[in-house]
Amino acid sequence: MFTGLVEEMGVVRGFDREAKSARLSVLARTVLEDLSIGDSITVNGVCLTVTGTTDEEFRADVSLETLTVTNLGSLNVGDAVNLERAMQVNSRLGGHLVSGHIDGVGRIRDRRQEDEALLLSIEIPKELLRYCVKKGSIAVDGISLTINQVTDKEIQVAIIPHTAKATTLGLKGIGSEVNLECDLIGKYVERLLHEPGSEGAPQKIDRDYLRRRGLL
Repeated sequence: MFTGLVEEMGVVRGFDREAKSARLSVLARTVLEDLSIGDSITVNGVCLTVTGTTDEEFRADVSLETLTVTNLGSLNVGDAVNLERAMQVNSRLGGHLVSGHIDGVGRIRDRRQEDEALLLSIEIPKELLRYCVKKGSIAVDGISLTINQVTDKEIQVAIIPHTAKATTLGLKGIGSEVNLECDLIGKYVERLLHEPGSEGAPQKIDRDYLRRRGLL
């Protein structure tokens, strides 16, 4: 699990494409501390497994599925990427619970400055809109953000100066693709609400339902 608080921006050193996979190497500094083979790390919000490390980089394999459903497939050598190591149980949870499993790819449709904040309007897949609520959480390229507004096809988020400087969102312009991971709790709640009841109708969440599952 992750928090959506990016630790640093790394730089793609190598991206070797094969028929059904790719090998990625990323120059970094902070995330290399205590990083070992087999550890999990997010690259632009995508959870990858570390396959090798040196004093200045780490390596990871990227599957065809990941290349297809995220923006990692469009990476080039020299690109900046957001990096976060897996959270520690004894650490503060400053963002929100992020799994590193991308739900879809969005596209920045508007970018404008308002006082010190950078406002981004992001068009997202229609099937993900049901998980987006005003003041709710979403991870954009691995960054934990609060949704300011929701329309029938877009969300708006505000980027503070620190986040714009410390992550790739400060570099991305209109038309750029971003990885999206919707709020994990919202997806579980939806699954519970759509669990069939005794007559095939959507499950009613009442005291009896909670009691049968040991929640009361």
